[in-house]
Amino acid sequence: MNVYPILMALRRHKVAVLLIVSQIALTLAIVANAFFLIGHTIEHMTRPSGRQEDGLIVVLQKWTGLSDNDGAALVEKIDASQRTDLAAIRNLPDVQEVAASSQEDDAGTISLDADGKGKLVQAGYFYGDEHLRSTLGLHLVAGRDFFADEIRHGEGLPGSPIVIVSRPLANQLFPHGNALGQTVYQDSKPATIVGIVERLQTSMGEDTNWEFNAVMEPLREDGLWTAYAARARPGRTTEAMREIHKALFAVKPMRHMPQAWAGVHRFSEKRARGFSEERGIAVLIGVICVILLSVTAAGIVGLTSFWVTQRHRQIGVRRALGARKIDILRYFQIEILLIAGAGAIIGALGAVGLNTWLMRRYEMLHLPLFYVAIGALVMLVLGQVAVLVPARRASNVPPVVATRSV
Repeated sequence: MNVYPILMALRRHKVAVLLIVSQIALTLAIVANAFFLIGHTIEHMTRPSGRQEDGLIVVLQKWTGLSDNDGAALVEKIDASQRTDLAAIRNLPDVQEVAASSQEDDAGTISLDADGKGKLVQAGYFYGDEHLRSTLGLHLVAGRDFFADEIRHGEGLPGSPIVIVSRPLANQLFPHGNALGQTVYQDSKPATIVGIVERLQTSMGEDTNWEFNAVMEPLREDGLWTAYAARARPGRTTEAMREIHKALFAVKPMRHMPQAWAGVHRFSEKRARGFSEERGIAVLIGVICVILLSVTAAGIVGLTSFWVTQRHRQIGVRRALGARKIDILRYFQIEILLIAGAGAIIGALGAVGLNTWLMRRYEMLHLPLFYVAIGALVMLVLGQVAVLVPARRASNVPPVVATRSV
């Protein structure tokens, strides 16, 4: 089909064409960046944490009836209660493994020298006993687990003489791959790396630079708030959770477990709850994208319908001169394709420009051109889908009716 008559027809509707091109360009610029944000958020939420999350249970509780004024005696009392709890949980029929475990990791630094002036890396710190790695299901790629006689206990005792680190952290400290057995420093205190695990995600997930920099220390923390990690036997997670809750209160009822944010939970539930804000933002952005695309599609439908009504006589003459239905249909499809194509080109440039501004203003990641290309393709397809109904209506106009309507 000759495009020249279509271009001449569009010249007579400059304002309408300019408006719909601008709408398509603006939609593409926003939607491409929004899709990128949504994709990045989904990838972030679904990336493996390093733990075997199926069957992993976390327990958080507070001891009651104890006083901070008891000092060292309180620490020993809590530690004895912890060991009693761990023994009780370990004996449950649906529990495979259990460990003392810090519920959340602490942020810290690890370095290659005592004064921290050389290589210094940020990391998340996890504390637990000799069962922690196996309970979490972390894959040990080098070295060993902690031994039982290496576990310290107390409150506020960082700086263990031995540590297990994640491979990303080991690679940053020792790029040549010889981290095992090396000495590192934490708060100027030396520690030997005795094990390396494949991956362990920290709670600092929003910082991609050290999200997987993890350090495990052999420490059973003795605070009023106590946390455990347990692994249920395959397919028995619900039963194990019920048994753990019952067993803990049977051993010692003087404890507090507010289920809203503590208590006994699946690790997967806790993780999903931790990403609830990101999930909500992604859904909101997705809804805004759908609204934008719907408004753009409605604009194309409205514009095409107006042109079909306005060109009734022209359509009738063409049909009378032998134009087929498919010719009329293609005419409007090509017309919208030209408009959407112009909008897509301008929108692609706008998407890159908007991303550049967001990178400078809000440290947003670089927008891959893949998302721009997908956005442009979506706009072209959207234009063809939106024009289909009014174009089909125009192609179905009988020549006689069209000429009589003038």
